Amino acid sequence: MRKPSVLIVFLTVFIDLIGFGIVVPLVPLYSRSFGAQGFIIGVIIASFSAMQFIFAPIWGRLSDRLGRRPILLVSTAGAAASYALFGIASGLQNHVAALVLMVVSRMFAGLCGGNITVAQAYIADITPPAERSRRMGLIGMAFGLGFIFGPFIGGISLQHLGITGPGWVASGLCALNFVLALFILTESREPGSAHAPERPHLDQWKHTLSQPKIGLLVVVFFLATFCFSCFESTLPLIVGDNFGLDMTSNRAAGSTVAYLFVYCGLIGAFVQGGFTGRLVKKMGEAKLIALSLVLTGISLALLPFIKGAGHLSFKILFQHEGRPWDYLLLTLALLSIGSSLTRPPLFGLLSNLTSAHEQGATIGVAQGAGSLARILGPIYATTILHFFAPLPYLTCTAILLITTILVIRGLCREPSPVIPGSAANLAK
Repeated sequence: MRKPSVLIVFLTVFIDLIGFGIVVPLVPLYSRSFGAQGFIIGVIIASFSAMQFIFAPIWGRLSDRLGRRPILLVSTAGAAASYALFGIASGLQNHVAALVLMVVSRMFAGLCGGNITVAQAYIADITPPAERSRRMGLIGMAFGLGFIFGPFIGGISLQHLGITGPGWVASGLCALNFVLALFILTESREPGSAHAPERPHLDQWKHTLSQPKIGLLVVVFFLATFCFSCFESTLPLIVGDNFGLDMTSNRAAGSTVAYLFVYCGLIGAFVQGGFTGRLVKKMGEAKLIALSLVLTGISLALLPFIKGAGHLSFKILFQHEGRPWDYLLLTLALLSIGSSLTRPPLFGLLSNLTSAHEQGATIGVAQGAGSLARILGPIYATTILHFFAPLPYLTCTAILLITTILVIRGLCREPSPVIPGSAANLAK
């Protein structure tokens, strides 16, 4: 039953991320159409990550006590309900009520978004240590594919079903996901496994961060996610300014940025799904994490200084005036490779260092740190972008290079042992 369970967990994350990808690009557009301005739009966007930050460790601890399957089922059903609320909010004529319900729907979606934590703990339960980073790569691949297909499906549903269509399509996909998991997903946690000690939320953070290598990995994940969220939130602005594109009124210009995100997502999914396992075997988790941070940092330093003119097209890539687009695509490819190589070995190493009865809680803290980074990163990047456009990219490069030094000093000098009694040990 374990191989089908891995597939179902992959599909659970994939379908969940499709729903996320359908709705997220539309949130700022819908918010503005209902009269919201910059700060309020930021609050609506940040509400998802804020709730995920609070509840990801809670879901992890509950899965350690009650099992992975029931938590995955509850959170998936909740995600379907949250997108239904988004669909209802999208069609309201009262703009104040629409904005309030939209905030509620995004908060509820963030609360249920902690099921990613449980999915990773599920993978850790059923995977031996030698295969863990590769299978964590499948979760990363699901992320990438979800962000590729989600906006595409959202655009089609908006075009053919109207303004409320994307929310209802996302809700329907999550409902299908719930039914699929209900009938096929089996429990991964052994009935006789020891329960994690119950700790308040902050105490769990203190406990996790107090373990040197585990704490370092959580900090690395926070900083890497912070830098990548800075990139995600400012790429449309940088490309628009550096290539003279009007992103607000020109459909072709807006499509250009969408194509760039799809391009990055495809490369990331390909790398995480095909190369992570082999690179881990060759280099080890710690060295691969360090390499990924260096590649991401270099590409971020180059990105804001690439300038050109004209719209992106396949034809222009082979012409002299299209050379800046070539440089941009190469830089984005390097960034996508670097960023996609961070998550799988990091969570694989994190799970190997964690005892079996605390897999969910530890991964939950790490996911919570990532959610906090996704709250702070966009706020930081969009604020200082106004003063000097390259500044958020250059500061992120400095952060990543310093983080690389921390990884080399704290993780690369000696092999990381598998904790006795851990899920890795039990899976042998």
